[in-house]
Amino acid sequence: MKIKSNGMDIEVEDSGADGSQAGRPVVLLIMGLGMQLVAWPPAMVQSLLDAGYRVVRHDNRDVGLSSHLDHLGVPNLIWAGLQHKLGFTPRAPYSLSDMALDAIGVLDALGIARAHVVGVSMGGMIAQRVALAAPGRVQSLTSIMSSSGARGLPNPEPSVIKALLSRPASSAPADVVDHYVRLFTAIGSPDFTVPEADMRERILAGVERSFRPVGTLRQMLAVVADTGRADELPRITCPTLVLHGRSDPLVPYACGEDTARRIPGAKMVGIDGMGHDLPPGVVAHIMVHLLAHLQAQAADQA
Repeated sequence: MKIKSNGMDIEVEDSGADGSQAGRPVVLLIMGLGMQLVAWPPAMVQSLLDAGYRVVRHDNRDVGLSSHLDHLGVPNLIWAGLQHKLGFTPRAPYSLSDMALDAIGVLDALGIARAHVVGVSMGGMIAQRVALAAPGRVQSLTSIMSSSGARGLPNPEPSVIKALLSRPASSAPADVVDHYVRLFTAIGSPDFTVPEADMRERILAGVERSFRPVGTLRQMLAVVADTGRADELPRITCPTLVLHGRSDPLVPYACGEDTARRIPGAKMVGIDGMGHDLPPGVVAHIMVHLLAHLQAQAADQA
């Protein structure tokens, strides 16, 4: 369903849309760079539902079925990267703080006062921004395979940067799927591989739903331009869990450690053999820690 949030049309999936889960605690899931709400593994969503949570997911602005902002133009990521490397803050058409306000607006539109906020990768950065912007709305924070954005943290492996900045041979679905297979293989979990046929099926379903590569570039620039978040993280007061793969080639493990170090009282959990994706084996490990984290907050408030 579409809702209005922060001046955007935001596509939302709400497991409590029919009113049957009105009394359940809410988990707001925020997806990463260029990814749609359908990228959340069904097993992860179902595990939360089975544990008694109402699950809300949305397409971030500029991807999926939410507002597309093509009038903002195509960003020059090479120039932005050079500015960042030289210590300057690039100008972005919108910010991660804007995207955090989109997420808060989703809660407003659904009449949700507080939620457990869970984000992966860029979504973890947005989730951090939600906790900073509206501390009273965040019952707990979980930042998965994400970063504080602090300068000096290790960069992705060169082969991963090459895969991330490459483009499909054409806009034909087969070429787009081939491109994402190469990318997801490059960033994937070495100990939890996904059969290529399964990967292709999932990617094709996403491409058929929506394919917004320029929107992804604008989101990427918002990430690069969010240079001040690291110094703000000590202001986060909600219970925080940081989950990160020890074999992440895109956002190295040290980035998760830095995030946890900056947030007072945050718990850091490293997962062996996990890269920068959510295959079934990784989800099984994540859910053990995530459910314990969520349930601990309920016990503290009982």
